[in-house]
Amino acid sequence: MEGRLHLRVVTPVRVVVDTEADEVTLPGALGALGILPGHAPLLATLSIGELSYRTATREHYLAVQRGFAEVAADLVTVLADVAELPAEIDVEAAREEKRAAESALRAPARPSRGRRHQDHRRHSALSSWLGGALGGGLRSGSA
Repeated sequence: MEGRLHLRVVTPVRVVVDTEADEVTLPGALGALGILPGHAPLLATLSIGELSYRTATREHYLAVQRGFAEVAADLVTVLADVAELPAEIDVEAAREEKRAAESALRAPARPSRGRRHQDHRRHSALSSWLGGALGGGLRSGSA
């Protein structure tokens, strides 16, 4: 191991982490990415998951939601939609949001008023076309 990494985690509203680290693990869109000093340059998309980094013998964790990571010259830059330290996470609010999302997934989809109007127009146009086609507008038999 040559040296140390510099880790910078940024969201649209703040810098969450700006520190030195010996190792960084990122939640890549295709799986976990382990980054050590001297890593080859890299651009990666991130999924929802846990970002961890180690300093000496201590592990640190963050929850991240989607974004991008760049590794260049021992600098790891993470641009995340959301990044939260463990102390910042309201566990009960997260559980309630999860319950609400699961409930929304179980509920039948209801089209909006505009969507219902579009569907009705499409149905009317299709019915008119089929009526004309079946009323003698289409030839039967092979072409």
